[in-house]
Amino acid sequence: MEGKDAKVIENSEGARTTPSVVAFSPKGELLVGIPAKRQAVTNPQNTFFGTKRMIGRRFDDPQTQKEMNMVPYKIVKAPNGDAWVETTDGKQYSPSQIGGFVLTKMKETAESYLGKSISKAVITVPAYFNDAQRQATKDAGRIAGLDVQRIINEPTAAALSYGTNNKEGLIAVFDLGGGTFDVSILEISNGVFEVKATNGDTFLGGEDFDNTLLEFLVSEYKNTENIDLSKDRLALQRLREAAEKAKIELSSTTQTEINLPFITADASGAKHLNITLTRSKFESLVNSLIERTREPCKSCLKDAGITTKDVDEVLLVGGMTRVPKVQEIVSEIFGKAPSKGVNPDEAVAMGAAIQGGILRGDVKELLLLDVTPLSLGIETLGGIFTRLISRNTTIPTKKRDRLALAMHVPSDGVLNCC
Repeated sequence: MEGKDAKVIENSEGARTTPSVVAFSPKGELLVGIPAKRQAVTNPQNTFFGTKRMIGRRFDDPQTQKEMNMVPYKIVKAPNGDAWVETTDGKQYSPSQIGGFVLTKMKETAESYLGKSISKAVITVPAYFNDAQRQATKDAGRIAGLDVQRIINEPTAAALSYGTNNKEGLIAVFDLGGGTFDVSILEISNGVFEVKATNGDTFLGGEDFDNTLLEFLVSEYKNTENIDLSKDRLALQRLREAAEKAKIELSSTTQTEINLPFITADASGAKHLNITLTRSKFESLVNSLIERTREPCKSCLKDAGITTKDVDEVLLVGGMTRVPKVQEIVSEIFGKAPSKGVNPDEAVAMGAAIQGGILRGDVKELLLLDVTPLSLGIETLGGIFTRLISRNTTIPTKKRDRLALAMHVPSDGVLNCC
């Protein structure tokens, strides 16, 4: 914060955003952000991306098992049953550790700009993260040497960034990022930001779009050349980068060319890949993914007790909202064109900075009232979930209930909260 205004600090590469990519070079050097992403083609098995989607998840989770088939690096079962990643030399890291490396770079960037040590932080997470995922995110902060003052939801942070310009009314925040999707309904009035409801999908984001396009390219090449590139990790990483680039280009053009010389080789010599991809073809490939955003939006509106006519403005957050088809679906869902009032890539970070200003006392005229996205309760006899706090309850909150014990429990007995 500079006074009461949030400021985005450029990293050491001069960029305003840093990819959540961590790599270990053949010499054992730790690379974070852009340098890690640059060398991914030649070092795919030691370059870790998308680990945010695994944070706080068990190895046996169906979503983790699905992810294992979509990434070039190795996902292993940790001693505690969580999903961890492993380098080619056998070193294992938890998603919290990978996140810690990214946060360390962010911390160093801020310290370099400010010229002083940083010890406290506000960290944003997808609104639909559960408690285990939020605790694992706090662990990442501690690994980076940060005292995490507050964990706030990404759509809420984006609304904070938007609402500092004296905006008021009912706001829907549609947040489709690299790995997750969230939607939140907030009411902004006299500096009070009250979250009415939130919903989402922690396994829907840009990586799924990339994977869908990647599968298409592999299939097309197999049909034309009778060669399965999915067995070649280096070729697969080149295809992944090309898919991401094509996806970005098709947000502003109607056609792009994917040209990868020397993608592989067979007995006849070197092989090349050259495919022309139109926006309409791309949209048909990812249509089912985009359609998955409808139901969370409908549920969120229902939980908030409002209709689309009550929504004054729809904010787009996350890089994937630049895709024209996504904007079209948003217009269909909410019955109005989305606002371009915030930077999709920077709004969440700006909101986190503002929340930091609120906690420090630098910003006094704003108040944030967030909600718990999932119901909270305890496990009772027979493994039954007994709800104590319903989802979309404003926090902080407390609930007191009396439960009878089915058997004798010692004073140091354990209650399973879920």
